Amino acid sequence: MPLFITTGCYTATSAKGMIDNPSNREEAARSIMEAAGGKLHSFYVTTGETDWMAITEFDDGADLIPALLVAGASGAVSNVKTVRAYTGAEFKAAQDKAGKIASSYNPPSNKQATG
Repeated sequence: MPLFITTGCYTATSAKGMIDNPSNREEAARSIMEAAGGKLHSFYVTTGETDWMAITEFDDGADLIPALLVAGASGAVSNVKTVRAYTGAEFKAAQDKAGKIASSYNPPSNKQATG
């Protein structure tokens, strides 16, 4: 099943809430991902441009969107971004396919025969 890496930031309201009433944010992430039909593989609090990262598995990227809509609509998170992650085996299969179809592409830098 496809893997997705989602990152985001906590809002100031969330930060205040976590100080006033500490909670397990990994369990909260797991709950919403499972409710949307996915699986949370891992959850990390991060430093840098984002505050958290979740690695999830869903049948389809469209299945992840409802979970992200709910989290975003709550006002708890912002700057949410998701990318599709590919395993080494998936990328190897893409390379193999690219090798098979490469001759069907004529890049703009190649001179084309005129007829």
